[in-house]
Amino acid sequence: MSDPVLPPDPADEAAKEAAGPARPWRARMKRWGRRLAQTLAIAFILVTLVSFGFNAVTQGRAAPPPGQLYVQAGDVRTRYRVWGTSGPPIVLVHGAFENADMWQPLAEVLARTHTVYALDVTGNGYSQRRSPYNAVHMGAQLVAFINALRLTRPVVAGHSSGAAIVAEAALRDPQGIGGVAFLDGDALLTGAGQHNPLPYLFIDPYRTTALRLALRSDWLVRTAYAAICGPRCKRLDHDGVDQWRRPFMVEGAEKALWQMLRNGVVGLPTARVAALHSLAMPKMVIFGADDPIFSKQSPYETAARIGAPAPTLIPNARHLAVISDPVPVAAALNSLAP
Repeated sequence: MSDPVLPPDPADEAAKEAAGPARPWRARMKRWGRRLAQTLAIAFILVTLVSFGFNAVTQGRAAPPPGQLYVQAGDVRTRYRVWGTSGPPIVLVHGAFENADMWQPLAEVLARTHTVYALDVTGNGYSQRRSPYNAVHMGAQLVAFINALRLTRPVVAGHSSGAAIVAEAALRDPQGIGGVAFLDGDALLTGAGQHNPLPYLFIDPYRTTALRLALRSDWLVRTAYAAICGPRCKRLDHDGVDQWRRPFMVEGAEKALWQMLRNGVVGLPTARVAALHSLAMPKMVIFGADDPIFSKQSPYETAARIGAPAPTLIPNARHLAVISDPVPVAAALNSLAP
């Protein structure tokens, strides 16, 4: 006699319906997860090998252009340029990731009535790389540069973060400086870029690869320049691209660049900048009216902070008014250093 057939347990059927379809889904997910992990591992190995290979091929360092002038300024062997042969001296100080060559348009105009000097502050251009890369060290370099060339009370003009460098120099040696001009800069230590995670997120060899790829892109260099300089600036030709790119390809430049990125934009505490107010020397603030880096109120606040007259605004100019509008900028500086 056969065993009686029992009806299925509704609870068992519900459990099978709930668990049955999930098992193939879980299996598929595991397979896809393994495949994804394998693909990522292979891609990581390939990218790493390509990165090491690219870095090895591009490890040759560029040389500074021939015929450069150097002077020992404090602890920094300093590269500099000179325009003009007579007239009161003016010393031009560039900002972050710039160099003395950027002053060519303005310096040519100023040289009609002045002897114009421009230096590469340490960490930039073709000067010796020597840390720390901050306003105190760079200000000391500027004072030492003026003394080394035996300049008599020059006007010092700083562009962008170079404003902090000329401010520090004036505060260090107020008797040795004849006037201070801020060009598209407020000299403040705002914290911009400080503790930048980029140098830590991109470790070697990847950050070296990324930097070298960016520097070798003419399009990227031209695009960055055009965005900050504005439509009145000529498109960079081959020599123009090289002027901005080559300083980042010389010996020691990459290491210094990452250190500067960690430190952030050069600046001084507000109280230190405000101490300029008490100095009995001519002061001036010049800004591009459409400078995208600063607020519309910043030129006025900066002028009030350092005890300068109302700022000079260059109509329709951006952050590189010294390049896009050298004639009106030179006219303003001439009134400071007649």
